Amino acid sequence: MNELANQNEEVTELLARLIDPDPGVRRIAVLDLLDTDDYDLVAPALLQALGDGDASVRAEAAIALEGFETPPIIQGLLRALKDEYPEVTKAAAQSLAELKLPASGALLIVELGTAKGFEKAAIFRALRELRVPASLDPALAALDDPDETVRAAAVGVLGYLKAPSAVAPIAVLATSDKSPQVRRIAVGALGFEGADLSTILPALITALGDELWQVREESVITLGKLGMDQGIPHLIEAMGDEYWQVSLKAARSLGKLRSREAVPVLTEALFHEVSNLRKEAAVALGEVGDPRAIPALEKALQDPDPDVRKLASLALSQIIGK
Repeated sequence: MNELANQNEEVTELLARLIDPDPGVRRIAVLDLLDTDDYDLVAPALLQALGDGDASVRAEAAIALEGFETPPIIQGLLRALKDEYPEVTKAAAQSLAELKLPASGALLIVELGTAKGFEKAAIFRALRELRVPASLDPALAALDDPDETVRAAAVGVLGYLKAPSAVAPIAVLATSDKSPQVRRIAVGALGFEGADLSTILPALITALGDELWQVREESVITLGKLGMDQGIPHLIEAMGDEYWQVSLKAARSLGKLRSREAVPVLTEALFHEVSNLRKEAAVALGEVGDPRAIPALEKALQDPDPDVRKLASLALSQIIGK
């Protein structure tokens, strides 16, 4: 009886904190609600907090509701998608996605009809996690949206759905969208098996000349994922990129492809001033397994970075053990 009384007292105190004048107190109360076992209390209380006058409280409530699957909760989260504050919209969309309910996907697609800006982008981010086939056409249509955040989120949906019909339009965005962020995401979305390589490869090669190094980096990563031997000459060229981050990912991709043609540039990278690139070059040379790399790897055993020395030793054992 005492335990029940204490629980009731705790619940009463939590409800009181949800209407406290201090939004910080109300936000912490939302978090504490999740520690109670009374579903009949928690669900309506969180819905109440979802209508709080403070955006931080609403966002916290939207996050907390991800574990609830009742129609009132779903409808409440859908209403929160229209919140004027992006952090609330994002939290609501993420919670809807976490529900993994087909019904959520259908409701989100309906909401796309009137959504704009942050709300629309948030819906697409949720649909990406749900991987609802019916989101294919809306995502394709959104590739022309004037808002770059919407285009980027729509590309994310298409990348997860891996629909062959999406390859060509994604390739266009990867090479010509005015937003660097959209181009980068589009390049990454091209990395799925079974797609038309005759469309993908030219787009990735073009992206290797993008003005933004992050787009070039994404391109060499995607070339490695796809395992295309046709991309090897371009990856070798990318090893000379002015940004070592691009060279590092190119080295990683060349290692995955086990490219013997890349041994000279990988050997050169083994003595680059950036130790992270030296480490990646050592790993790649071990994966390639070409004996021509043995002298350089032996020299790398004297590298000032202990991790480089360790990886060079491992690479030597991989080569010599063959």
